[in-house]
Amino acid sequence: MTDATLSALPIAVSDELESPARRALRRLFKRKGAVAGLVVIATFVLLAVFAPLISPYEPIATSWSLVRKPPSALHWFGTDELGRDILARVIYGARASLLAGAISVGIALSIGVPLGLLSGYRGGFIDALISRMTDAMLACPFLILAIALAAFLGPSLGNAMIAIGISATPIFVRLTRGQVMSVKVEDYVEAARAMGNPRWRIALFHILPNIMPALLVQATLSIAAAIIAEAALSFLGLGQQPPAPSWGSMLNAAQRFLTNAPWMAVWPGLAIFLVVLSFNLVGDGLRDALDPRER
Repeated sequence: MTDATLSALPIAVSDELESPARRALRRLFKRKGAVAGLVVIATFVLLAVFAPLISPYEPIATSWSLVRKPPSALHWFGTDELGRDILARVIYGARASLLAGAISVGIALSIGVPLGLLSGYRGGFIDALISRMTDAMLACPFLILAIALAAFLGPSLGNAMIAIGISATPIFVRLTRGQVMSVKVEDYVEAARAMGNPRWRIALFHILPNIMPALLVQATLSIAAAIIAEAALSFLGLGQQPPAPSWGSMLNAAQRFLTNAPWMAVWPGLAIFLVVLSFNLVGDGLRDALDPRER
């Protein structure tokens, strides 16, 4: 064994002993796009959490002497048609968008993963029933279904989150079912079954942990879609209700003043663009970082 081989041995051993979580984080932080996305997301989360401390004005405070004023030293992003500070409304609007994205995806996960796990593991009539229901929901476009459910439930941010969560559920049912059907034939699952483990234990402790990476990537990408859906519902008057700030409702109000006050649309539109792009970048980075074929 040469000196070069001996010097390379500790590195190889350390790579083998590295935990999967640390390996995934190391790969994730090597991707500049994902790191930039994490920074942007963290910035907006901090803005949303500490909005009362950061915001220079109250988001619903009106002033008829400041109607549609352009960006200035006092109002960095300008004011809207009621004299409200746009920077304050963008900061507080981050709360509605991020909350809608997280809770909507949480609803979709809590419904879709158990159904997909049951469908993929049990098979038979249960699989056929759940699959046909999923196909029926997937036949309707995601945003159209969310609009229909939000209109049925009534206009509010809470109902919008429920509508978006239910509309995103079929995606997680289909993904979970496919992953379970792929994993349940692996040798370690067969070994667990041969040792006499009950079905529920095999599903929860042997199959579910091994399909979590795919679900995590899909959840990250779905948050971006949920933020766009919340903005669309608020734009249509089915989400966050005025005077509470929301990026979608701000765009709705700005469409009448695009010529005279373009800053009213630029800042909420830019906020939606940055957050959605950041979640997509992080999702792509997670997909590569969690891929066991990557080195």
